[in-house]
Amino acid sequence: MVNVKKVFAQIYIWLILLLMYLPILILIVFSFTTSQNVGQWAGFKFDLYVNLFKDREIWIATGNTLIVAVSSAILSVVLGTAGAIGAFYSKKRMKKVYEVVNQIPIVNAEIVMALSLCIMFTFLGTYIFRTELASYWTLLIGHMVLATPFVFISVMPKLQQMDPSMYEAAMDLGCTPNQALRKVIIPEIMPGILSGFLLSITLSLDDFVITDFTRGAGLLSGEKQIETISTYVQAHIKKRPVPPELRALTTIIFLLVVVAVVIITVRRYRQSKQVKVRKGRIA
Repeated sequence: MVNVKKVFAQIYIWLILLLMYLPILILIVFSFTTSQNVGQWAGFKFDLYVNLFKDREIWIATGNTLIVAVSSAILSVVLGTAGAIGAFYSKKRMKKVYEVVNQIPIVNAEIVMALSLCIMFTFLGTYIFRTELASYWTLLIGHMVLATPFVFISVMPKLQQMDPSMYEAAMDLGCTPNQALRKVIIPEIMPGILSGFLLSITLSLDDFVITDFTRGAGLLSGEKQIETISTYVQAHIKKRPVPPELRALTTIIFLLVVVAVVIITVRRYRQSKQVKVRKGRIA
């Protein structure tokens, strides 16, 4: 007999996937035609991709986005990892306080965070430094504020899975505190650190609200205001009709994400398979 519940469950899953990916598939299809409006087919062409790679503005925005994403991710990993390790080895009551405080930026509305950062930088620039503070550095701080709590929650579970006595054992065997941290703690929590790093880059690449509220002078000469991919798309999407080159841009971004996800999934599958093989040999 056919299991009715399983059939409806499969239909429901495929319906959700269709609603999620159908707009993206339509976007990809119409990135290979030069028509101004989606729905009008003007022949299969690669002109949008050619025009996209000739556009200096999009290359500047892409460069700025990558610089901000990587630099903010590195600094967020350092702060978030240090905070997680410090909270893990704190007293139980203080550990709970740190975890609760870290949760607030995660559940807080991003517009509140962006507006508060904007007001803080404006106040400091007006009354303390007597100059305009909005720049690459304010944008970097904004992205760090966004990403650091996520690094914290990525690293903390790995610390909780680790034997808490390993650090003391390393100290008893002659390691200095720094050596015990580098040779024992960091290797054990490295998967969490890598997850936090990738998550930080994703959050930075995707962010618009904090970027728009905290950006200032650009990184490259001649830029009046730093432009990232998110702000570039937002600025051009206000135009009617929407520039068709954006269809090519979003298609490339989506395909890069798909490739990254496939690589990570295959790597994790191979690692889990190796672990099973080792356990089987031990047994």
